[in-house]
Amino acid sequence: MPTVEVMPKRPAFPINLQANGNEAAFKDPAFMENRTAPVHRWVPWIAGFSGAFVDSVLATYLDGRKPALVLDPFAGVGTTLIQSAIRGYDVVGFEINPYAALAAEGKLKALRVKTETLDKAIERMLLDARSWRNGRSAGEMAPEGFQSRIPFFSPKVKNQALHALAFISRLDDERVRDLFRMAFGSVMVSFSNYTYEPSLSSRPGAGKPLIEDADVVATLAEKLRQMRADIEWLRCEASGRKPGRGQIYNENFFSGEKRLENGSVNLMVTSPPYLNNYHYARNTRPQLYWLRLISSPEGQRPLEEGNFGTFWQIAREKDHVSLRFEHRELEQILARLRKLNPEKGQYGGRGWANYAASYFNDCDRFLAALKRVLRRGGTGVIVVGNSILQGVNIPVQDIIGDIGKMRGLLVEGIYRLRNKRVGDSITASSVRMGASKATLDESAVVVRKR
Repeated sequence: MPTVEVMPKRPAFPINLQANGNEAAFKDPAFMENRTAPVHRWVPWIAGFSGAFVDSVLATYLDGRKPALVLDPFAGVGTTLIQSAIRGYDVVGFEINPYAALAAEGKLKALRVKTETLDKAIERMLLDARSWRNGRSAGEMAPEGFQSRIPFFSPKVKNQALHALAFISRLDDERVRDLFRMAFGSVMVSFSNYTYEPSLSSRPGAGKPLIEDADVVATLAEKLRQMRADIEWLRCEASGRKPGRGQIYNENFFSGEKRLENGSVNLMVTSPPYLNNYHYARNTRPQLYWLRLISSPEGQRPLEEGNFGTFWQIAREKDHVSLRFEHRELEQILARLRKLNPEKGQYGGRGWANYAASYFNDCDRFLAALKRVLRRGGTGVIVVGNSILQGVNIPVQDIIGDIGKMRGLLVEGIYRLRNKRVGDSITASSVRMGASKATLDESAVVVRKR
């Protein structure tokens, strides 16, 4: 097994901090809490942080001050946006993945959904679904560009799924239609022949049986009723408080950040994709294709190339990716990586060094853009984890802090949020099995514009 080289640790920071004259503590950022939290539970997502964590950041850095604009440049399914809007702050987010952007926008519009219209749509669906199992062919065809190693849906399930999508396409109310689409995307893998482990894989490959039949409408209706209950919760939560206005842009932050005026953002709370090669686009391929958000591999390619830091599969094909800024420690790490496993060519250390260099080049671009859009005294909270590539530990949080300083931002601190995390898709097996002293942790890098 490969050994993991542990880099010397820099001084650790406490989780408690001083902000606006008050001591505060960040809540646990673990996204798992969102699986049961109202509204946040609508769409399962592999990464991000909890709504409680966002609340703790808002209380620390805004402390009820309004008006204020909160930004999340890597919005995912909208945890920062919806939590901030509930608390009365205006929000803006950017998300390159159309499925995640659909979810974030649906949450932001949820308060304007007429529950009577939603109730009637659910009831009509249940009536229409009485004929979905009787062999009647659905009106819509499966997406032609979508391919999988084994049939994604078994025949009986596929026909019901197509009926459901045909019904959704006929809904007149756009907000209700988007809620139905979001609900379908949220549950579709549960009655498919695939599973998240956490990456998308076939059920047989994960040791699970195929799903020959399932009650698609019952699963979909249950999710929609959950969403309906959460809309009522939202209204109670926002009672007596005017929710903030929200905008989500389905585009890369680097192409869209010019939508924001200089010095317009009071607080940024985000968690950019980690340096762990989790392939967000490929792991949402079923939703992207079946919801007609893309129609071919050509539509998927821009999502991969435009993703923050790109993906290893893309970066490894390049001859040499150099850093666009000076950082002695990172240069040494990249040089060390390039020397590892040379016999594997682009699949060895050279490919991973290209991937890491691409990632940190985007970190530099991101922090430069952040400095432009933050107002004076504005704060950015960046949740990141360290990474282990080819057995080399990379202190991502420390390097991001250094880049922030180089870009003229004040680094208030790097606060350890979790001393151990799991799920890194490219960690050396010795770490996964506990045979290494290296650990995967998570931190909040807090920067401020002077």
